[in-house]
Amino acid sequence: MASIIEKPFAILANPEGKAWDFTNSVYAKLKEKEGGGLESEIKMIEVKMAHFRDGELKLKITENVRDKICFYIHDCSLKPAEWFAQLPLVNFALKYASAFEIIDVVPYMLFSRQDRKDESRVAISAKVVADMISAYANRVITLDLHAPQIQGFYSIPLDNLYSSLYAARHIFSKHPELLKEELSIMSPDAGGVPRARQFIDDIMKKYNKDARLVTGYKYRPKAGEIGDYRLLGEVKEQNVLVVDDILDSGGTLIRASKTLKDAGAKDIYAYVTHGIFTEGFEKLKPYFKKVFVSNSRNVFFDDNQFELIDLSDLFAEAIYRTAKGMSLSALFEGQL
Repeated sequence: MASIIEKPFAILANPEGKAWDFTNSVYAKLKEKEGGGLESEIKMIEVKMAHFRDGELKLKITENVRDKICFYIHDCSLKPAEWFAQLPLVNFALKYASAFEIIDVVPYMLFSRQDRKDESRVAISAKVVADMISAYANRVITLDLHAPQIQGFYSIPLDNLYSSLYAARHIFSKHPELLKEELSIMSPDAGGVPRARQFIDDIMKKYNKDARLVTGYKYRPKAGEIGDYRLLGEVKEQNVLVVDDILDSGGTLIRASKTLKDAGAKDIYAYVTHGIFTEGFEKLKPYFKKVFVSNSRNVFFDDNQFELIDLSDLFAEAIYRTAKGMSLSALFEGQL
């Protein structure tokens, strides 16, 4: 079999989807690699989506993909049911169109919040999605998985990229005032502590600035509700950056902010990787000086308290290295 390094590769996405602008940005950055020398071996291919009158989905890959490494950038702003339906259909179409390799690029992996059987008769949704993707794809590239152990559900390689380094560089280069005073990095729950520690490590390496770790502990009487909430760590007279992977309604972040204020914190900021905002942005404004959100989903609010962090550089580098058979470890170790 020919080496993967010798194969041409293609970037695929739905031109009518909300990930199209993100895909174009990734594609443009890929073309700049090696002084533009990749233009002859990389193509941008459209995946057309149509629906029958009853809503059933029909899709078509518009160009030949035979013997190409195909990176399908999935639209993670879709409703979950539509997202779930589109992904295997595209993968199936690519496989039977004789793609050399199928790599799903999923910036936000939906259905990841149910990653274990926490009560009787529930589906482990993350495992179902893993089986569905593994059936046709050869590899997955995703970002800030809700639970890193989900990687073990896949029977194919999965690269879980971390946004912390890119987010830290954006936040502290554009807002150096955050580093001029005492700073704490907070995980709003115990599960996010490794993510917060990663942020602290990045700050220390890049800016030689010490930051404290603060953790919130919450009890949920049922899904979507927060009962008791406690803070571990000292935040009095400090600025705090709350770091989380998913912002759904914003309830957890608001509860964290209230607890921080009661403990004497000064300015409170937040960074979330995947912004869902099911209840909008307005309700967060009284609690945060600024909310930073990555563009793993297509979300934007025209508000000076909202700031988008573009991660297309990270994904372009990951796609390039994967297509060329290079290591991705530099992306995790901050060498770029």
